[in-house]
Amino acid sequence: MPEKVKALFIFEIMGRPPEHIKKSLEELIDKLGKQKGIKIIRKEIHEPKKLEENKNAKVIMGEDFFTAFAEVELITDNIDLVYAIVLNMLPAHIEIIEPSEYKFSNFELSSMLTDLAVKIHKYDEIAKILMIERKNLLDKLGETEERVKELEKEIKDGVYLGK
Repeated sequence: MPEKVKALFIFEIMGRPPEHIKKSLEELIDKLGKQKGIKIIRKEIHEPKKLEENKNAKVIMGEDFFTAFAEVELITDNIDLVYAIVLNMLPAHIEIIEPSEYKFSNFELSSMLTDLAVKIHKYDEIAKILMIERKNLLDKLGETEERVKELEKEIKDGVYLGK
């Protein structure tokens, strides 16, 4: 019979407005608690805080981003459910409280690692597609910039023909 697992998860969300990220965390935890084989025994949702100014993040995300996190302590019917939470909900932190030790068969470990590999391959595929799309967009932006410069020169030289 599978052994119950007591674990602490920390989920973090970043975005804006702050009310939205807090509501999203609440919805995430509610969804988690409704899953068969999972019982939430404690949850604490912390208030959103403004993201510390980070020059690189500001360029990517814009102004006034917030972050909030929730601590969720739960009991699952088995380790497979803990693993599913990790793969599908991507918590920021996981702490297994009980049992203090866990023994896996070769089959169980192989199955878990295969699931992990499949998930990683999906993310890798998405990342590659996004990189190709980014390159295509940058190429088109470069072409547009060149055309704008040509038009500016034609206008300046008085030879613009309205093409």
